Amino acid sequence: MIRTTAMAVLLAAALNVNAAEKAAPKADAAKGKEIAETICVACHGVDGNSPEPTNPNIAGMGVDYLYKQLSNFKASESGVALRESPIMGGMVAALSNEDMKNVAAHYSQQKQTPAAAKDESLLAEGKKLWRQGDFAKGIPACAGCHGPAGAGLPAQYPRLAGQFPEYTEDQLKKFRSGERANDPEKMMRMIADKMSDRQIKAVAEYAAGLR
Repeated sequence: MIRTTAMAVLLAAALNVNAAEKAAPKADAAKGKEIAETICVACHGVDGNSPEPTNPNIAGMGVDYLYKQLSNFKASESGVALRESPIMGGMVAALSNEDMKNVAAHYSQQKQTPAAAKDESLLAEGKKLWRQGDFAKGIPACAGCHGPAGAGLPAQYPRLAGQFPEYTEDQLKKFRSGERANDPEKMMRMIADKMSDRQIKAVAEYAAGLR
């Protein structure tokens, strides 16, 4: 009797979970495109390939990572955003949670037009940092999280391959200064704090040329 009751409870729980999963709305990339065409297009383009190197190429990035960043830009009830940006904060202010998921889904399905390295004199140094890090300074290899080819881990670490070197350099400097602080466990802040300006530029240049 007890076993039968327990089985019935487990079955009911499983059915409830399945019902919840079926009821949970999925991201709608088509609706995300509509938002991209009206709100995001000026800085990121409809296809996620930015016309300016100050704004990142976001085409083809992981949907979870994109959604996290959009969420971090949105101010909390206290009026503070986890990732502060007057421009992006204004852009996401009117977006609902569902809107942000839809936008992330749209851009994750686009194809990147990659940037390229511009300063070849830094590539050898950037390659060494990317693959080996700098043991003496306690800087780990970038490839450990972002992958040998810079593809990243979609839900946690962004793809840096083909990213504008200017943007990657700027973000590393913001991590170093603490201006950007939405990295889990302060991982990027601790790493960037150990990097010189030249090392930051070298890594950014090398990443831009990865495919």
